[in-house]
Amino acid sequence: MTESIKNKLENLPANPGVYQFFDKSQKIIYVGKAKNLRNRVRSYFQNGITSPKTLAMVSKVEDLQLIVTDSEVEALVLENNLIKEYKPRYNINLKDDKSFPYIRVTNEPYPQIYPTRNIEKDGSKYFGPYTEVKSMKNSLRLINKIFKIRSCKYFIDDEVIEKKKIKVCLDYHIKKCDGPCEGLISQVDYNSMVNQVIKLLRGKTEDLIAELNSEMNSAASNLNFEKAAEIRDKIDQLKVYSSKQKIVTNDFIDRDIIGCASEGKDVSATILNVRNGKLVGKRQFNLTADANEELDQIYSAVIRFYYSEFVEIPKEIVVEVQPFDYDTLLEWFKQKESKEPKFIIPQRKSETKSLLEMCRQNAILQLKEIQLQRMKKEGNVPYVLAALKRDLRLKNIPNRIECFDISNLQGTDTVASMVVFVDGKPKKSEYRKFIINEVEGPNDFASMMEVIKRRYSRVVEENQTPPDLIMVDGGKGQLSSAIKILKEINLANFEIIGLAKRLEEVFLPEHSEAQTIPRTSSSLKLLQHIRDEAHRFAITFHRQRRDKRTFTTELTEIKGIGDKVAAKLLTEFENLDLIKNASLEELAKVIGKAKAELIINHYQNN
Repeated sequence: MTESIKNKLENLPANPGVYQFFDKSQKIIYVGKAKNLRNRVRSYFQNGITSPKTLAMVSKVEDLQLIVTDSEVEALVLENNLIKEYKPRYNINLKDDKSFPYIRVTNEPYPQIYPTRNIEKDGSKYFGPYTEVKSMKNSLRLINKIFKIRSCKYFIDDEVIEKKKIKVCLDYHIKKCDGPCEGLISQVDYNSMVNQVIKLLRGKTEDLIAELNSEMNSAASNLNFEKAAEIRDKIDQLKVYSSKQKIVTNDFIDRDIIGCASEGKDVSATILNVRNGKLVGKRQFNLTADANEELDQIYSAVIRFYYSEFVEIPKEIVVEVQPFDYDTLLEWFKQKESKEPKFIIPQRKSETKSLLEMCRQNAILQLKEIQLQRMKKEGNVPYVLAALKRDLRLKNIPNRIECFDISNLQGTDTVASMVVFVDGKPKKSEYRKFIINEVEGPNDFASMMEVIKRRYSRVVEENQTPPDLIMVDGGKGQLSSAIKILKEINLANFEIIGLAKRLEEVFLPEHSEAQTIPRTSSSLKLLQHIRDEAHRFAITFHRQRRDKRTFTTELTEIKGIGDKVAAKLLTEFENLDLIKNASLEELAKVIGKAKAELIINHYQNN
């Protein structure tokens, strides 16, 4: 800790505000907010911090600065803006620097409606953000098809109309515009149409259809059949559009469902917009975070990024966990739109829980797409191997992994298996079985030493390259046994780990405590798959050995039948039932007529 930081820690105010951490090059590496700056900032520099992220960050802090605010909500807004501006390394950030497009409804007497990436706080309304440009274009295409919104860029008001500065264009003649530039539609009627567009953009399609039905009936009552027919056509088009929207809930509550998936520094978020029970939109964001960031922190960041601009706040927001700074977020929502959404964390099986799971699966797919793109850039190295290298802190990509497992039953018929995975996939032609013959009784540690010695002594003698990763099924004891024997036989440059079944803990050399890999990580799933495959292979071999011993013992109990004859029968027939049901001729072909008669007589008399 520098003297500058020590002095600043002594004089921290107890006010709400934002703090910024700087590294030695005076670059902002973290921005945070606090209800009480004194307590919050000091907590980073206390003993007993266990978070790897916090320890790594604090070790790089050379200076800090504060911005005092009037409230925690004000601090939250400022924190969000600073994160977007500076993209500090240890904050959760949007992956893309590009801004997302919105649909803008301008603040004019005769509003324009068009796409934009530039936000101007001039009273205009914005709808989005659209994370897929195709979705935005489809919305604009629908608007232009149903409503006669002007496409020109002129500013139009009563003075412009009165002075006849603008003439109607082709759109008017082909009935795509009602000619507001020449006052051919009143400002009231034009803005009524714009309000209907806003309802459509907000997903209130059913409400809009009901409103247009009322207008159509009114026009028909007043014998204005041409206008009634025009409105009818609008209704028909909206019904077609509405029928394509999937009904996902029966309670018709407006809600957003947010699902997140993360691995390493990659975070993907999917947001499903449900209005009046229909799925009306999907938004997807990719973010970067510190490795193994807490889920509540991720949700808090996603919510602040998504709702920070002009996004409509629904009645409910469905999430997996309660976001970090839950109370502050509620107060922030209240200040934004004078209403608090209700955060829902579904526990029981329901429509909402199913939607949340669907949302999360979409986020997982998005995350896998990121990993696939990175894999292509890195020369087709499977992402799971890159993740394994990262999580286990290996020197090289573990293209070849060899895993060992021991199997016995109360110390009898002890065997070992070795399975081989190449490029993350099993290579069964290189699987190996070992009969443990130097160890008496149930001793997994000694058995592991024997099989490791037998496998890698040959590697040393023939000067072969060891696998990129050796893996033993077991905890600290099995790992220590394997390392001891590898050092005795002078195997060089080996990487080895142990994977314990109980808590899926990973043991690394020279680490007294188990290392935990996040359960969502693809690298842990690969390790589990390899371990389970080694266990399956060992168990299968052990059963075969046990069955063979049982089978041979029963045959040798027949007077005149020895081990060699029993072995011949074992090779020819798959099980004891086949021998019992075999004819004299079938048995005689294998062991001769005299021995065959002994077996036939034995089973006929018993």
